[in-house]
Amino acid sequence: MSGDRFDLSVGLLCLDFSNSVDWHASSKPQDRLRDYSDLADWGAAAGVLTAARARYLADLVEKRAAESAAAFRRAVDLREAVYRIFSNIALGGDLEPADLAVLNESLSEAMSHLKIAHSSGGFTWDWFGSSEAFDQISWPVARSAAELLTSDQLDRVCICADDRGCGMLFLDTTKNRSRRWCTMESCGNRAKAKRHYQRAKSGG
Repeated sequence: MSGDRFDLSVGLLCLDFSNSVDWHASSKPQDRLRDYSDLADWGAAAGVLTAARARYLADLVEKRAAESAAAFRRAVDLREAVYRIFSNIALGGDLEPADLAVLNESLSEAMSHLKIAHSSGGFTWDWFGSSEAFDQISWPVARSAAELLTSDQLDRVCICADDRGCGMLFLDTTKNRSRRWCTMESCGNRAKAKRHYQRAKSGG
């Protein structure tokens, strides 16, 4: 299981999960999650699961194929709802009640598996009842989305301005809120080169 398969550069579970599709806003999105085993790999890469737990869940897929497939579909539904919610917010569009309903349904289940745990360092949130639950990967994603929606960072959620439909979501942490691209190395440089070409063509 390698984190190289997934872009986890945002550092927020909900946005990193949304970004598990390349060219998400284009007519031909490329999904990095094809089945539950891929989802388990993502969970391990994102730190939602230990590598051992991810392998354990992947090994359960054959024995509980229908259950794991249903959990995978729910995870994808959650991802797409979260993507539409935050991309609409970034673009100033209207939210779809159906998308919030999907998030709230997953969040309700997630909250039912949260507890306060005590250790020598104090108190912390912890998950319970999750050792064989195929949906356990979705729980922290739903909680992450809820926390971002109710945080003071919400107005910093942006979507890559690439005109081909990159669609990557990110947080603009610049002081003047001027970031437009997922990265300057990819979409930013392409846009810069395109502008340079158009200026040269116009000047010619």
